[in-house]
Amino acid sequence: MKIGIVGLPNVGKSTMFNAITKAGAECANYPFCTIEPNVGVVPVPDERLDKLTQMYNPEKTTHAVIEFVDIAGLVKGASKGEGLGNKFLSHIREVDSIVEVVRCFEDPNVVHVDGDINPLRDIETINLELIFADIETVDKRLDRARKQLKADKKIQVEIDVFEKIKKTLEEGKSARTLDLTDEEKELIKDTYLLTLKPILYIANVSEEQLDNAENDVNVLKVKEYAKNENALVIPLCVKIEEELASLDDNDKKEMLEALGLEESGLDKVIKASYDLLGLMSFLTAGEPEVRAWTIKKGTKAPAAAGKIHSDIERGFIRAEVVSYDDLIREGSMNAVKEKGLLRSEGKEYIMQDGDIVLFRFNV
Repeated sequence: MKIGIVGLPNVGKSTMFNAITKAGAECANYPFCTIEPNVGVVPVPDERLDKLTQMYNPEKTTHAVIEFVDIAGLVKGASKGEGLGNKFLSHIREVDSIVEVVRCFEDPNVVHVDGDINPLRDIETINLELIFADIETVDKRLDRARKQLKADKKIQVEIDVFEKIKKTLEEGKSARTLDLTDEEKELIKDTYLLTLKPILYIANVSEEQLDNAENDVNVLKVKEYAKNENALVIPLCVKIEEELASLDDNDKKEMLEALGLEESGLDKVIKASYDLLGLMSFLTAGEPEVRAWTIKKGTKAPAAAGKIHSDIERGFIRAEVVSYDDLIREGSMNAVKEKGLLRSEGKEYIMQDGDIVLFRFNV
């Protein structure tokens, strides 16, 4: 699963990517420093794995991971090829969801591509370019569908969906603001509309703003905009996050305590990004390995088993399941069994986040 980090030039986008991935993406104070996207694979923070590791003392512990892509800064006219527009749009089509970094801090030493700080204008600059690109895509699809209509009247359903989307786009709204049915989503899925991708907004504030970031006037503007898209906003100081990312665990913990924070902003971003994609983790635990496995919410037990190995899915018999909370409360798998908390689940069982599972199979 890929998440694209986007934003206007010089909003802290590549700095945030560096902090998330520690991949050392080039970061400089001029537009279009990022041309080809940088890619980093990062573990999803999960304290459940830490506790299971203490319990089982395994040979290795493996976290779920997410791939972040740092995509070139965008400017007005990108949908018409301005700046690095065509590259930007092709890169963003390849990701599953979007993290948009919005500048909410003042700093005379860091130039703003439009001259002054205005988070709503910045969001609309990016979103309008994505909307323009989507209108072009929808127009092409409508032209094709209308030509096919005489031969196949069923195409009318598809035309109706795309006309509804076009109307929304022409009102300056993203396709994600529409409440589409599962059938409608299926009809349009091969168009990979940019404004249909789930989005998370990062309000990048200064260190001085951080204490009261939730009530900062610029952050509140971003929240108001995001509410219309059912999108989440996470305020953080990218500069501090970059510093935290460079520290070892003990120093990081001390700095977080000094800042009055329970976890870093980036941990929140990574967890929220994971959730944004409709993902969750089931767990396996034993002496060889404690591991989180990524699945879509709503996945049934055999398909989850297939994440480990296709043979386990093919020969699935049952899943022996205990909830993480039950195991931690009871303190051991033996205690869980004694209290009858270990469940035997069949092929129709829908996996739950934090299930600890042993799959029984025969091939």
